[in-house]
Amino acid sequence: MKLPPYHIFPNISGDKISLRQILPSDIKDLIAISFYDSIQATTLEQAAAMQDKINKDYNDGNSIHWGIVDKATNKIIGTCGYYRGLDKGNGELGCVLLPQFRGLGFMTQAMQLAIDFGLNKIRLKRVWAITTKQNIKAIQLLERLNFIKIADLQDDEIEYELKGNV
Repeated sequence: MKLPPYHIFPNISGDKISLRQILPSDIKDLIAISFYDSIQATTLEQAAAMQDKINKDYNDGNSIHWGIVDKATNKIIGTCGYYRGLDKGNGELGCVLLPQFRGLGFMTQAMQLAIDFGLNKIRLKRVWAITTKQNIKAIQLLERLNFIKIADLQDDEIEYELKGNV
């Protein structure tokens, strides 16, 4: 298992999008979708502080967080990454997309690229995701990516998982 941090931050490219490291200059475009421990930023300063925590988690080997870039415009339109469990061979996969880019296939490709990286590069045994029962679009996305529902959790949340090659 090869855990972060990496000598060179892994950039991954697909047809419509690429996944790359989030730069300080990107933060202003991500305030609306900046979260850390389920708390949302409301200011540029909060978003920057959250990104600093995310970068520390990466440098500590606990996570990897990419910006999702629309190749047609070279603009960052969302984020995705692994946020917990890497040291145990598991990865909690999370994602968020700016509202105007939802429903266009960007997140499906971003999640598939992140899943492939997790299973093939990090060699995760299990990828998991948690969402609310009301988030029908996230549930449809996870099921389209072959995740299986494994648990109903408290606070109206559900857990999905994808097993790697053990």
